Amino acid sequence: MMRKIVWSLLAMSMFGCTNEQEAGLSFNKDGKFKIVQFTDIHYNTGSEGSAQAIQMMKRIVDAEKPDLVVYTGDVITCNPQKQGWDEVLDVVAERRIPYAVVLGNHDDEHDWTREQIFDHISAKPYSLARKGAGDIKGTGNYILKIAGNTKKTSALLYFFDSNAYSKVGEQQGYDWFGFDQVSWYRKNSREFTRANERIPYPALAFFHIPLHEYTLLRDTTKNYVKNTPFFGVREEKECPGILNTGMFAAMVEGGDVMSTFVGHDHDNDYIGCLNGICLAYGRCTGVRSTYNKIGFGARVIELKENSRTFETWIRDLQDQILHKVVYPDSFATQE
Repeated sequence: MMRKIVWSLLAMSMFGCTNEQEAGLSFNKDGKFKIVQFTDIHYNTGSEGSAQAIQMMKRIVDAEKPDLVVYTGDVITCNPQKQGWDEVLDVVAERRIPYAVVLGNHDDEHDWTREQIFDHISAKPYSLARKGAGDIKGTGNYILKIAGNTKKTSALLYFFDSNAYSKVGEQQGYDWFGFDQVSWYRKNSREFTRANERIPYPALAFFHIPLHEYTLLRDTTKNYVKNTPFFGVREEKECPGILNTGMFAAMVEGGDVMSTFVGHDHDNDYIGCLNGICLAYGRCTGVRSTYNKIGFGARVIELKENSRTFETWIRDLQDQILHKVVYPDSFATQE
């Protein structure tokens, strides 16, 4: 027992971060907070492609110097799971960068369940990943706060488990957000807004499987919005969950979420806006480990303190900067 206590204290002193230190997330002195999103790595220990993905991730975090890295699912697709997770997460942990994780539909198809994955990754240095509320659907529904220079909360990051495959009824396909997950978001959003003098905090949301509303961005026959600005590549039909349980509607009504960021569909890296909320994909990070015809890389997001705005762009395998936009200015509806 004493040995465990000593090790815990040593780890805290070495790494300067524990799982509860969400207060450690803060805007820098210039009022900016940068996030790098890695998604769909499909990591396979020992493969040449995954080794290249590791090198690319190192180059990206060294170039961008993010305040937080977010992994948005389908991270490890091999056994042994522990080795895979350690090799991928150590890219940022060795650089003392905090990170968060949400799971995809493939992450628990091997030795570990979703709960076991979170048991491991949440105990690692610099991890801010959490299992989250135990009484709602999924594993990994949690919220991180970003402090401003006054040390008070200035922005929010929501993380959701978009789950994996449908287990209800005869229809086969991807799972959906539970009504309890939607209620959990609504409750927390209301409470944060109430605590901020009824002004919604600027917020972002991260999960793996896209919402149904992603399919509306390019279909003006359904959403009645013409000439909506749209940036990036759409080379694949979106693959949302089978049922739409209203998460996007809840976010529109909540008024805090400025954009959602997902993965899942490897040949999409676009961002567009619907009802004031951006719907964005990351860039597939899994170099040669999974299907892809648009190239590999990561999405970068930079928030500005005390402002409902962010910049975002793609940094690709060749270190090019692509599709750089500013919310909300870049998404003003063209008449």
